[in-house]
Amino acid sequence: MAYLELNNVSKTFGTGDSTSHVLDKINLHIEEGEFVAIVGFTGSGKTTLVNLINGLDTPTSGEVLFKGKPVRDTSHERGVIFQNYSLLPWLTVYQNVEMAVKEAFPNETKAFRDARIKEYVDLVSLSPAINKRPKELSGGMRQRVSVARALSMDPEMILMDEPLGALDALTRGNLQDEILNIWNKNKRTALLITNDVDEGLYMADRIIPLRPGPNATLGPEFKIDIERPRDKAALNDSEEYKKTRNALIEYLMDIGSERASNTQNLYKLPDLQPKDLRWDF
Repeated sequence: MAYLELNNVSKTFGTGDSTSHVLDKINLHIEEGEFVAIVGFTGSGKTTLVNLINGLDTPTSGEVLFKGKPVRDTSHERGVIFQNYSLLPWLTVYQNVEMAVKEAFPNETKAFRDARIKEYVDLVSLSPAINKRPKELSGGMRQRVSVARALSMDPEMILMDEPLGALDALTRGNLQDEILNIWNKNKRTALLITNDVDEGLYMADRIIPLRPGPNATLGPEFKIDIERPRDKAALNDSEEYKKTRNALIEYLMDIGSERASNTQNLYKLPDLQPKDLRWDF
């Protein structure tokens, strides 16, 4: 039995003529300790997939199982790092993380919770900003708070919904390394949703493309047989990296072309003739 299972999961929104078929017959099995990346185009249904796994939404058909039990609701067992930070603007860094720690450890002492909050704020190098509010932080710092908040709950699985997409290249690279360093310490099961092929190749054990909707479904998986820890500079000289990257990009280009041809609107132009503006005198 896999740690996380999605069995024939489909998701639609709306009814009747306005029904939108977002996901169709998604089958995904993730083992404990695995780091899996799902890569796809914008608007292909990646966030809907994360919401189903986290319990923020329910499938129209099929089932989502976590440790063999149906996912019915959200749980601190599955920590989520959102794309848009989702911080409460009137709370400090400490207080935003504190909300998660209180939820996960309601019966622990105040001293325990205080130590845990400070530990995870320090883990993402934000101790000097622990009393600042989100408006006083940069985008990268806000995402660090989001990472600390998710991990402070000691989740058994980490779900990341394009968490680094809005960051500049340098900040994004640094946070990739920090997330990997944290993941390496306890090998929590991780699922990364991204539209960046190189990010998936650097961070994951395997990458699975999501074919664009409507009726989006998963494509073939690409295993990444590159030893950890991985060196970004050395990856460019890795034959395995280049082989996997080329195969994945070629697949994505093929389904991108297919998507464009399927969605292209053809219009029949009216048979118009230019108006004769000559005047007869």
